[in-house]
Order: sequence, then C-alpha cells, then structure tokens
Amino acid sequence: MTELKRYLKSEVTGWKRWEVAWLALATAVILGLSLYWGENIIGLVAALTGVWCVILTGKGKRSSFLFGIVNAALYAVVAFSAKYYGEVMLNVLYYLPMGVVGWFAWKKHMNDDTGEVVKKRLPLKKGVLVYAATGVVIALYGFLLAKLGGNLPYVDSMSTVVSVVAQILSIGRLMEQWVLWIVVDVVTVIMWGVDFANGGETIATLAMWSIYLINAVIMFVRWYREANRNEREKTARQSETDEAAK
Repeated sequence: MTELKRYLKSEVTGWKRWEVAWLALATAVILGLSLYWGENIIGLVAALTGVWCVILTGKGKRSSFLFGIVNAALYAVVAFSAKYYGEVMLNVLYYLPMGVVGWFAWKKHMNDDTGEVVKKRLPLKKGVLVYAATGVVIALYGFLLAKLGGNLPYVDSMSTVVSVVAQILSIGRLMEQWVLWIVVDVVTVIMWGVDFANGGETIATLAMWSIYLINAVIMFVRWYREANRNEREKTARQSETDEAAK
C-alpha cells in the first residue's frame, strides 16, 4: 500500500497550470471531433489513451506506459482495418511489450521531488549514428511492405522504424526521442489524412496524431532544457567530487 501511495503521489506532483490545460484541451478536441464525425468506440478510446500517453510521457510520468499499452492494442485494430500493416505489427509486436519494459525502466530513475523521470541526452556522434542506421532500415522495411501490398509502404515504413527507435530512446529517458517523434508524427498525420480523404472513418485517429505532433514540439523544448540542466548539474557534482578527492 505504501508503494501505491508513493506512486500515486508522484503522478499528481509537479503539474503546472498550462500542462493541465493542455491535457484537458487535447481530450476535449478528441471527444468533440469523434462525437461530431460518429467515430466508433474503439477508435475513440484508442485516440484518448494515445493522447494521454504522449502528454504523460512528455511530463515524465510512469503512467504514460499504462495508457500506452491500452492504446497499442486498440490502435492495432484501427490500423488493420485501414491496411497499414506496418502500424499493426509495430503496436502488437513492439509497443505492447515495450510498454511493460518502460514501466519498470523508468521506476529506477524517478526524481522524488518533481515526481518526474530524470531526462538525459545523447552525445553528438552517437546521435548521428542512430539517425544513419534508422535511414537504412527504413529503406529495407519499406521494400518488404511494398511486397506485402500495404498502402503507402515507404511512408508506413518510415513511421514504423522511426517509432521503434524513438521508443527505445524514450525508455532510455533521452531528449533526442522528441526529434524522431516529430518526424513520425508529420509522416503519420499525412498517412491518416490520405486515408480520411479517401473515405476512411478515422477522424479521431487523425486528430490524435495531430495532437501528437503539437505535443512533440512542446516536449522537445521542455526536455531539451531539462536535459541540459541535468547535464550541467551532473558535471558540477563530478567537479566537486574530483576536487574533494585531491
């Protein structure tokens, strides 16, 4: 019970007014558009849990992974009906198990004062290597999806592969994840926009990804600042330790 109380306390700690307002606004947009366009219940719940997941991830709260697990299962159903097979495989085979991994991985690195996970950033050379390898895999996976007869195979591939890498960076608490999430969100908004324009009943999904994009830009700025501050504090502590050891 003590562990549960500590977890719940960390989840409600440190929220600013604009963050609460952003969460409420995103939820209202999804509900409003879904009701207006007659979105089915699976698409609606998938969109809501997805939006809550990315906003809570940006906030650095572990509950993001719980909502992410629910979203992955339901979003796979929505993507299957639209024949975006890369998205289906990504969610069923990757996001579901990685949600469990992330839940436990973040537990070890929570800041008790803020109730948020401690943010980091990659060295420049490692970042460049990650992005280059991602580009190669996108090309190979796109070729495979084209052979399977999927819609927009290379766009689907980019969304899928970059999402995989971004999720790894997210579990690693790395700021660079948001650069990749921005890329994923731009591509996926286009993908679902095409589906909706062709008669697909996916307005909640399209709205969800649009909110993802706005959120990714906001959280990139937030994590960039916090990661830099954490690096400076870490360097200062190391300098103090070195001085004391002399």
